[in-house]
Amino acid sequence: MDYRLDETDRQLLRLLQTNARASTAHLARQMDLARTTVVARIARLEQEGIIAGYGVRLGPRMEQASVRAYCGIRVQPKTATSVMQALNRLTEVEEVSAVSGQYDYMVFLRCESNEKLDALLDRIGMIDGIQQTYTSVVLNRKIDRRTTSPLQAPVVME
Repeated sequence: MDYRLDETDRQLLRLLQTNARASTAHLARQMDLARTTVVARIARLEQEGIIAGYGVRLGPRMEQASVRAYCGIRVQPKTATSVMQALNRLTEVEEVSAVSGQYDYMVFLRCESNEKLDALLDRIGMIDGIQQTYTSVVLNRKIDRRTTSPLQAPVVME
């Protein structure tokens, strides 16, 4: 279905992305709408597939206690399915995106230490079908709108 979002839908989505646990009464007050209107809009957004689910964002303590890295992966032809299955079994792999350019996939990794990241990269490099990898360790996030709490605005660090 082709569904167009209006500004009210966009505002509701922004509020839910900031705090998916906010009550519909709280959302209604913030948006100056009736609670039943908010309930109906959320139900429609879920039904239309605009809202696919709700999850947990890690807080600063977890972020600071981990080593994060992006790993570009180039795979051999016709091995993508088996490579994805192998990556899916690694709990440290948080996200895999197909990308354009030099690599076929960009993988976001999270480990407890540099040593564990090193061991993980060795395991990834040994997966049948992986032709080449390139890894960049995250030193510091400068902008992250996904971890914003309802009480703070997105932080831009210089």
